[in-house]
Amino acid sequence: MQQRRRVAVTGLGAVTPIGNDVPAYWEALVAGKSGAGPITRFDASRFKTKFACEVKGFDGEAHFGKKEARRMDLFTQFALYAVQEAMRDAAFDIEGLDRGRCGVIWGSGIGGLRTLEEEISAYATGDGTPRFSPFLVPKMIVDIAAGMISMEYGFRGINYATVSACATSSHAIGDAFFHIREGRADVMICGGSEAPITFTSVGGFTAMKAMSERNDDPATASRPYDKDRDGFVLGEGGACLVLEDWEHAKRRGAKIHAEIVGSGMTADAYHITAPHPEGLGAAAVMQMALDEAGLTAADIDYINTHGTATPLGDGAELKAVAAVFGEHAFRLNISATKSMTGHLLGAAGAVEAIAAILALSNDLVPPTINHFTNDPDIDPRFNLTFHKAQQRPVRAALSNTFGFGGKNSSVIFKKPE
Repeated sequence: MQQRRRVAVTGLGAVTPIGNDVPAYWEALVAGKSGAGPITRFDASRFKTKFACEVKGFDGEAHFGKKEARRMDLFTQFALYAVQEAMRDAAFDIEGLDRGRCGVIWGSGIGGLRTLEEEISAYATGDGTPRFSPFLVPKMIVDIAAGMISMEYGFRGINYATVSACATSSHAIGDAFFHIREGRADVMICGGSEAPITFTSVGGFTAMKAMSERNDDPATASRPYDKDRDGFVLGEGGACLVLEDWEHAKRRGAKIHAEIVGSGMTADAYHITAPHPEGLGAAAVMQMALDEAGLTAADIDYINTHGTATPLGDGAELKAVAAVFGEHAFRLNISATKSMTGHLLGAAGAVEAIAAILALSNDLVPPTINHFTNDPDIDPRFNLTFHKAQQRPVRAALSNTFGFGGKNSSVIFKKPE
């Protein structure tokens, strides 16, 4: 039986509502900056929620060229943009790679929704003649980003998309980790991207009463763990991790940001949108990740929680943390960075994994902002890193993401040794 291989993180890339590259993203996280503001991507004046966390200053046509950008939905543009940064960070000699041993797993919860809306609207308001773009299908389908990334770099190995709602990109990272660990690949590009700030998405989430309606003050609308939290703030963007066989990375002298050591995947088997009230699936997935990593609860110093600021979700996740970590739950740091970025749906796991990795690198835990009123149902002994970043040794960090349909994913990163 082949020995399981260690897996290094050697490249990071991100485009987010609070920064269009990893350094800018981290700086804004540490500063506690909110990415929320009025929606500009469509006229939201008649919607109950009129704000979101949009990416600022991103010009796909300037970056990719007009012709190429028009062949891609925004979610794919975000994907390629984040991957390019991560690949520069990883500093590969592309020609020296065995590209048959290099793969891509890239996810999106929704994919090319904007493209689909535009094409249907054009048909519905036209004369009935079907004039659809030949790029409709390849712009819309979720797996196109993984395909285009592989074509960009000539990676001919494992290639597919994960789709598991808000757990999507964490599942992509976990799958990529398993493939390298088991010897099926040497290098994997993984992550996720999302461009859901459209009338269909905002309308649908509003109808579910899942999103905050604090239109008078968008910057403080995402309030994880606050007594008066009223839902998440929708976000957009993407993030990429380059994973690499440890020995492969060491041989080429790569900078190693972190070691990925564990991944868990479970289901609540409970409800189409609500979490299990006792957090049973969340507890199981964290324990699975710990077992996979060969770590104990006491080895974790920081948890980046799913923390969406929904009335049910925040409490259930903290119940799960208490069940798994016991008294150590009150000695580690917890933060919900969605308070700043908003909820990037299928891209959330990758964006937050980078936050966890940078917490390791800097021994600094980013904050949970927008806390005003204590929730009496949340144990006050939790250190939820309210208001300001906190300096502390971070040896290992766990990142949680949970999706509609009861999908749960946890990923654990360690300082490189």
